[in-house]
Amino acid sequence: MPTRLRHAFSAVIQWFDADYTPGGAEAVRNEPDKVDWVRCIPFIILHLGCLGVIWTGASSFAVWTAVFLYVARMAAVTGVYHRYFSHKTYSCSRPVQFLLALWGGTTVQRGPLWWAYHHRHHHQHSDEEEDAHSPHVHGFLWSHIGWITSRRNFPTDYSKVRDLHKYPELVFLNRFDAIVPFAFAFALFGLGGFLHAHAPSLHTSSWQLLVWGFFISTTALFHGTSCINSMAHLMGNRRFKTEDDSRNSFILAIITLGEGWHNNHHRYQSATRNGFYWWEIDPTYYMLKAMSWMGIISGLKAVPATVLAEGAHADHHASVAAATRAQHVHPEYMSLRKIVPAAAAIAVATVNATHPLERRVDGHEIHRDVTNVSQGPGDLKP
Repeated sequence: MPTRLRHAFSAVIQWFDADYTPGGAEAVRNEPDKVDWVRCIPFIILHLGCLGVIWTGASSFAVWTAVFLYVARMAAVTGVYHRYFSHKTYSCSRPVQFLLALWGGTTVQRGPLWWAYHHRHHHQHSDEEEDAHSPHVHGFLWSHIGWITSRRNFPTDYSKVRDLHKYPELVFLNRFDAIVPFAFAFALFGLGGFLHAHAPSLHTSSWQLLVWGFFISTTALFHGTSCINSMAHLMGNRRFKTEDDSRNSFILAIITLGEGWHNNHHRYQSATRNGFYWWEIDPTYYMLKAMSWMGIISGLKAVPATVLAEGAHADHHASVAAATRAQHVHPEYMSLRKIVPAAAAIAVATVNATHPLERRVDGHEIHRDVTNVSQGPGDLKP
């Protein structure tokens, strides 16, 4: 059988048995990177399925189902595949672990061990030649979707996930990773038919719910997740000086329920939360915290105080540097240095006239030079 035909035959079988590698998984991983067009067929079908809306139309119920399933399954990507299977940032029982794997399977992002293996490999070689989806090495499009169509990235290296490989039920879900997505799609199709018959006021149907709940929602979910691979090393700010180009982005954090704080995560991977500070929104962490309160999971790992202090120190210097640049770009604002101290002095005098400060027993008076409050950015001491 010609090599090209043999590869195509293997790719088709791998749709149903992901561990089918007749030439050996290591040999496949050593192949050069290139698009395997047979591997592209599922992605093409997924995107073409969205066009079914032309025939099924839309209803409020179907649209909101798509939105709900996007959020619920993005939480599975971030809270299960990423923060549990990839990094073990919390603990759970074996039955709960299996249920989490089933939940993750509905995302249609392959099996939990494959996902964890590739993510751990990414951290080990982030933005290096071996990083399968670095935009700096391979370009934006390849890091966003191209890498997943390459034969060499298809097999799971079980030696990198030995902690997960010991569970046969996880290996089964990883090997036959199409079972859960197909079951999920059929469930939506059946639910749509049931509601069409018994709740006609919702104006939905089998095909409509399949198109919106599965094809549209899953396509959006895939691209939302892929934004971290393709954009979180290009867009945003760098708080920590990591060895890669990971960045923090509020926009990506909204799209991915907290994964946008990517520079934080690359600085300390073992924390359950990616938003290290209270103002960094991290819905995935809020969900996991609630699950811990209910006793579903436990042992959530915190960010070390030393890392938080390092980040606060970096933020301070970044703010001072930004203010210094603004001072040179907009010198007209420097007049505020004269106005603010005077206003502050008047305010303090007014308050003291109404509520005089009591003298401390130890005889030490409270002194504050209000001019220090509005010191020029360049004069601040780190």
